[in-house]
Amino acid sequence: MAKRYSNVMEELVETLVTVQMLGSDFQVFCKCEKCRTDIIALSLNSLPSHYVTTEEGRQSVFERLNTKENLKWINKRIISSIYLVGKYPNHEGSK
Repeated sequence: MAKRYSNVMEELVETLVTVQMLGSDFQVFCKCEKCRTDIIALSLNSLPSHYVTTEEGRQSVFERLNTKENLKWINKRIISSIYLVGKYPNHEGSK
């Protein structure tokens, strides 16, 4: 059975984390899948959920979230999560 709902914030955060991790500001941070998913989960825990059940709803919420002001606010939480996971990695070979 296909999933009938999605969290637009989750989609947005996954994309923004990927962009941040590829940027020059975070080259020294671990980019393994475990750290990436920890960063996403930690970020999502500090952000409100935006669940939708239709493509029209998804598009409407995405447009509302995808503003310069909102993206700045979301990215602040992602950057905080990147630093926290970087300081306390949760995988083998971590500090």
